[in-house]
Amino acid sequence: MSHAADRHTTLDEYWDIVKKTFSSEVEAYSFYNKYASDKGFSVRRQKVRRAKRSGALLFRHFLCSREGQRDAKWLDKEVCSRRPRALTRCDCQAKLGIKLDRSRGVWYVQNFVDEHNHRLATQDEVPFLWSHRKMKDFQKTEIMAMEAVGIRTHVIMDVLQCKYGGYGEVGIIRKDAYNFSSRYKRSRIANGDAMAVLGLMQSRQKDDPDFCYDYKMDAAGHLKTMFWCDSQSRMDYQSFGDVVIFDSTYRMNRYKMPFVPFVGMNHHRSTTVFGCGIVSDEHKTNTYSV
Repeated sequence: MSHAADRHTTLDEYWDIVKKTFSSEVEAYSFYNKYASDKGFSVRRQKVRRAKRSGALLFRHFLCSREGQRDAKWLDKEVCSRRPRALTRCDCQAKLGIKLDRSRGVWYVQNFVDEHNHRLATQDEVPFLWSHRKMKDFQKTEIMAMEAVGIRTHVIMDVLQCKYGGYGEVGIIRKDAYNFSSRYKRSRIANGDAMAVLGLMQSRQKDDPDFCYDYKMDAAGHLKTMFWCDSQSRMDYQSFGDVVIFDSTYRMNRYKMPFVPFVGMNHHRSTTVFGCGIVSDEHKTNTYSV
């Protein structure tokens, strides 16, 4: 018998689950997710039913993450801008359905299916399944602290791996750390907007005396245009600046301001960046004193 088969639900365990009650939908999800972790699969929320007048939750289905099939329109796409994701859904029928008993104010199990049509993950693989990859608050604090002193995200993951005694013990994957880092940086900029950007430029200038930037703001204190380049870019321009190409990525940010990189080609025929800018109006020419 395989290791996965050993973790199938016994009859006694099945009836224990069927007779369970929960104080809330959140408690039921936590229970089923912990059960899924022990068995070797991932969970997602799906089918829900609410009261017509109050909108209160009355019924909820928790499913195996491999339930269903990918929409045919994504399979038949001839031209894809990104590499297609691996197929993970195989119409697995495993689920836990709970319903609210409004007279008692408790949730009870209405439907429980524990038949999987795919291989269950080993305990070494479980930490990498989606519903079990949860970044804890203290890990967020650790990542923010290390980023504040200039440690790169891929190095932060190596530090966490050493600290917790293995990649599987961290509880998140490298992609989760990059996503959190990106959201954190965007939130810091959003809170201070233009002033946060200017503060970042001033900090860069302290670390790199040849780093230069210039900007213009309107009467309301909104950033209209900005240009910046570091010491390496300035040296590259002196050596390879005979031909300069620029192109605006049209309004690809939340502020609707085109991003304009100035690039050329070095002696290895590789693209090199001479400077970058953001503008609020592509039809106006701006002169910078850098």
